[in-house]
Amino acid sequence: MRGKNLIGITGTIGSGKSSVAAYWAAVASLPLISLDRICRRLLEPNAPGWLAMREQYGDRFFSAGGDLDRAGLRTALSRDPGLRFQVDSLLHPLALDRMRNQVDSLREGMVLLEIPLLFEAGWQEEVDRIVVVHADRATCRSRITSRDDVDAGAAEDMIRIQMDPWKKAMLADHVIDNRGSWSDACLQVRHLDRIVRLLS
Repeated sequence: MRGKNLIGITGTIGSGKSSVAAYWAAVASLPLISLDRICRRLLEPNAPGWLAMREQYGDRFFSAGGDLDRAGLRTALSRDPGLRFQVDSLLHPLALDRMRNQVDSLREGMVLLEIPLLFEAGWQEEVDRIVVVHADRATCRSRITSRDDVDAGAAEDMIRIQMDPWKKAMLADHVIDNRGSWSDACLQVRHLDRIVRLLS
């Protein structure tokens, strides 16, 4: 993957990282690779991640029709650190391999990589620059409850299992502050695009 300028975009769940990544890709005409999308495809029936989960856990996280019970798995992961470690150990190598292959297939020199668990997975060395989309816990919690139709307790569980938002911000090369209006976040993205290109 070397020879390209790889920009890792991350942030706590509910921070708005997907919206920021999509806007940046659109406004700057840049390719965007989403690890969430890669993982969803890995967990489709008979895909490598699906097969690994089925072998490891049998019917535990699957419907009668063979589909992965994503909501049930998400709840179980938020409550059981040991299970979370096991599932990450199964899926992260597969996702990383697919991400690298997708990057290698691109001709563009600058690529955006949306990696929700970049720090948690220890993938810092996979990218050249890390951009954290930041929002405080209360803002993230409010967005999650609205988006996923869950209560505040469930939203907090989702936030709790990830690295603290402020710690992520401190580890970043660049930060997009997404606590305010969307128009303000878009201005920051446009400005950051110019900075990154000048530094490349």
